[in-house]
Amino acid sequence: MSRPEKGQNSTPRGFDCIVVGAGIAGASVAAELAPRMRVALLERESQPGYHTTGRSAALFTVAYGPPVIRALTRASGAFYRDPQSSHLSAPLLRPRGVVFVARPDQQDEMAALEEELGPAVQPLSAAEVRRQAPLLREGYAAGGLFDASASDIDVHGLHQHYLRAFKAAGGTLLTGAEVTGLERAGDWQVECSAGTLRAPILVNAAGAWADELAALAGLPRRGLVPKRRTALIVAAPEGLSPDGWPMVVDVAEEFYLKPDAGKLLISPADAEPSPPCDAQPEELQVALCIDRIERAFALSVKRIESKWAGLRSFLPGGCPLAAYEPGAPGFFWLAGQGGYGIQTAPALARAAAALVLGDPIPDEIAAEGVSAAALGHPSQALSA
Repeated sequence: MSRPEKGQNSTPRGFDCIVVGAGIAGASVAAELAPRMRVALLERESQPGYHTTGRSAALFTVAYGPPVIRALTRASGAFYRDPQSSHLSAPLLRPRGVVFVARPDQQDEMAALEEELGPAVQPLSAAEVRRQAPLLREGYAAGGLFDASASDIDVHGLHQHYLRAFKAAGGTLLTGAEVTGLERAGDWQVECSAGTLRAPILVNAAGAWADELAALAGLPRRGLVPKRRTALIVAAPEGLSPDGWPMVVDVAEEFYLKPDAGKLLISPADAEPSPPCDAQPEELQVALCIDRIERAFALSVKRIESKWAGLRSFLPGGCPLAAYEPGAPGFFWLAGQGGYGIQTAPALARAAAALVLGDPIPDEIAAEGVSAAALGHPSQALSA
């Protein structure tokens, strides 16, 4: 096992590492690797973040997700609160808060969620829910839970930070570069519209297409399931300014409503399995969203100002994978972040970069409970 030094094995189109996918996962790990390696970042679209990253209404909350996600989120908190980046001109977080609401028939779901989230949330009476979420219909909620720590994430700002840091470190970004061929011939050889690229390490950060990329290399799929999530922007009721309101989420995730620049972002919180694609909203989900929102809130949706869909990709077990593929030297997975890829990006990128390089996970991240085993299996450095 050996770690490649920066510049080693370089040819006219040679790199030390090729990262496939320039969404938040690929951009962040590429930015972490670029100071120590010669890195190419490939994006199939004309601009990075066209798919999931560019369609995310992300929150930063330490209360949500499986244990490794919560650990990665905690470990990302220091960066979000004080990023110390010359590539940012504004804070990444804005306090929001989240109210989980439960109808009278959802008491079991609320009890289960309260047990799962523990001290990260505080119980609310029906009257307290109404004070926090004044748009809810009278009598709709029997109670709720409040996560005061939740904050909006400037997704565009975060993504641009990583892309700028990557370029500043000498990284090469290639857009419109869909991978059409991939094989290991000593190094990994990648065929794309930009030509043939070679590198001893390939990082698979292709999002919903990660299994497809593995199959292209002749490697086994990991069972990645992209799931569609639909969102709409609608006007707030006339005379009301919702920007200071918390996000409201149904305790069983049947809908959510989030203030967005004076308007309301609403979703049926759908999670329909989908092939990897340029996801588009389905009319059935749009109608379902409006019906659920109008039942819960004193809101009549007269017009949809915009609508879109994105894919959130899950591996069996629901945890992300950041590990080398056994038996395929240099093929590194960074996939399966589900709906948590934005909020965990700072810590996951640093942890993944360490594993790519054969280094230990940084102490402050490991201290939160993040280990190589928790991210897939003990890392394998590149075979000499």
